[in-house]
Amino acid sequence: MAPLDNSMIGEKCLNAPAVALFRAPVVAYAPAMDVKPDDSALMLRYADGDVEAFETLYRRHNDSLYRSLLRLSGHRSTAEDLFQETWGKIVKARSQYRPTAKFSTYLYRVAHNCFIDYLRRNTRHSRGVEFVDESIAAGDESPETSTERELARQRLQDGLRTLPDEQRDAFLLHEEGGLSVEQIANVTGVNRETAKSRLRYAVAKLKTALAEKGSAA
Repeated sequence: MAPLDNSMIGEKCLNAPAVALFRAPVVAYAPAMDVKPDDSALMLRYADGDVEAFETLYRRHNDSLYRSLLRLSGHRSTAEDLFQETWGKIVKARSQYRPTAKFSTYLYRVAHNCFIDYLRRNTRHSRGVEFVDESIAAGDESPETSTERELARQRLQDGLRTLPDEQRDAFLLHEEGGLSVEQIANVTGVNRETAKSRLRYAVAKLKTALAEKGSAA
């Protein structure tokens, strides 16, 4: 997992000493009993100076965001750079944040734009190299189960590489980011029907690819 660079919420990105940011929140909030604040509320609290609210947001989304960026880019080092860049942009733009959409939509739109910008800067980028699945394997599984899980992971990896970029992105935003069709449309800048079509084709092609590889094994 790529940890969040502490400099991101320190002097480098916010022009304020990190120690100042990690003091008690500027605005005090009394949490409701047994009620977890939603992401948008946490982001607004962070904009008001509540650093713990940001830490909660980060814990909620860091794993899925990193996995999505890893599969989008196909390179661990690239994914880590994009991960840092995405959260850095979230931090810098906290005062401009408005809850016009779900925070996850906003987060993945920023991440997607970072990836597109990366592609424009690196025209020789080739997906599929150093593809690593960062999911945590069960420590007590049998060798047979571990082997089968690795084979399934490899089949999915190979299938993803065959998809057109827009279908692959839609699939990963749905599976890794948990975004709905409407949210995928919002993130990628297309209408709902286009996003739905891309996702449907991606799922169909992956099912076919996995079935073919499974029967050939």
